[in-house]
Amino acid sequence: MLRERMPPLTAIPLPRAVDRRLLDQRWPVRELATPPPGSGLEPVLGDAGAPVIGHALDSMRFGVDFALTRYRRYGPVSWMGAFGQRIVLLAGPDATQAALVNKDKAFSQDGWRFFIDAFFHRGLMLLDFDEHLLHRRIMQEAFTRDRLAGYLRQLGPVLREGVAAWDARPRLYWALKQLTLDVATQVFMGMRSSAGAAAINRAFVASVRAPTAIVRFPVPGGRWAAGLAGRRLLERYFRATLPAKRQAGGDDLFSALCHARGDGGERFTDDDIVNHMIFLMMAAHDTTTITSTAVAYHLAKHPEWQERVRAESLALGDELPDLDALDQLEALDLVIKESMRLTAPVPSLARRAVADTEVLGHYLPAGTLVSVSPNVNHYSPEHWRDPHRFDPERFAEGRREDKSHRYAWMPFGGGAHKCIGLHFGMYEIKALVHEMVRNYRWSVPRSYHIHWDYVSLPVPVDGLPVQLAAAGSGSRGFHGR
Repeated sequence: MLRERMPPLTAIPLPRAVDRRLLDQRWPVRELATPPPGSGLEPVLGDAGAPVIGHALDSMRFGVDFALTRYRRYGPVSWMGAFGQRIVLLAGPDATQAALVNKDKAFSQDGWRFFIDAFFHRGLMLLDFDEHLLHRRIMQEAFTRDRLAGYLRQLGPVLREGVAAWDARPRLYWALKQLTLDVATQVFMGMRSSAGAAAINRAFVASVRAPTAIVRFPVPGGRWAAGLAGRRLLERYFRATLPAKRQAGGDDLFSALCHARGDGGERFTDDDIVNHMIFLMMAAHDTTTITSTAVAYHLAKHPEWQERVRAESLALGDELPDLDALDQLEALDLVIKESMRLTAPVPSLARRAVADTEVLGHYLPAGTLVSVSPNVNHYSPEHWRDPHRFDPERFAEGRREDKSHRYAWMPFGGGAHKCIGLHFGMYEIKALVHEMVRNYRWSVPRSYHIHWDYVSLPVPVDGLPVQLAAAGSGSRGFHGR
């Protein structure tokens, strides 16, 4: 099991008044760059923030609040200093659409490469244009409905056994993370839980936390060095295992990638498979952990929805659900979508301008690092009624607030790089929560409110402690170690 970790200092909540003062602090406003004469374009305005670190700690500490504060102050196009760079922030559905539709191919995935290439080199999300399209077409063979059905048959027993053993778990986030890692090693790699699987899991965790390190150099004991060591371990494992996967068939994703073919018979090289597996393992378990944690939190705060979700699951009977059965969990589908709106599992999407371009009439010179903010879109009062309120019915037929703009709701990204595993992710979350409501009722104190740490991807600072009770009678609890 993963050991529970103390939150980093930047994530420890301060009194709200102190938070507000930090968010409201003003820095000198400057132009990113002077627009070309006669272009009619406006400069991008913003500020560098604190010396050296810029707004890196602010953005990781305050997450949604930081993004919304910048949006209110500067509008949909602004810039900030962070990680030694000037980063343009694109917020709101219209600015998002300009970057993700990317009609003139002015934005590349090199923004992601700046942050994560050292750890997720040449993963699908880091590829551009025709090469990305080719790899995506080949990879789609691993995400057909038949393949999804096979993955679900494998993950169902892992989830059922894991959820039933939760009485000794200290914090819900960490219990969910361990479980989704177990699913990933089983379904994606065909690897049963063992000491070797535990080492693989630790390597993934180290690689995920490394990209937002302030010290971006392999200092011994630092997050960057740990991430590089994790990447090396993962490469060794996949390269050693690959020949056997090439020779034999299998139902796991690793095998699927080894045998996938494009329309013209194209196939992945060994290097391609290693790189894609490392990236997909990260993308699969982290986003699932975040979303299932958010779902569990909101169901704890809104027991009427927990009972509604439970009733649907109990109606399916005791058999492990297949895809068709999970499709019947309509209330759970609404809760998941609303939870992903309130907590986007990937709170920013990185790009880089490869040519001089414009967004909403603002000039962006070539080479500009760009960050697209789903968080702002998900809280836009122009597109969502009472956006800070938990209201799953906003996704129900007859309302469909998510249809107010193509990019009002975008937890899976958008454009050519929209998450290829989004259907797998939704089915895994549904299967996981289905097992939770069958086994337990859970609650948090009325005064409790979750606080997310954005040092890498969103993580609850306290791990989300909940009180568990058996779904029938009796009770069990989470207790810190």
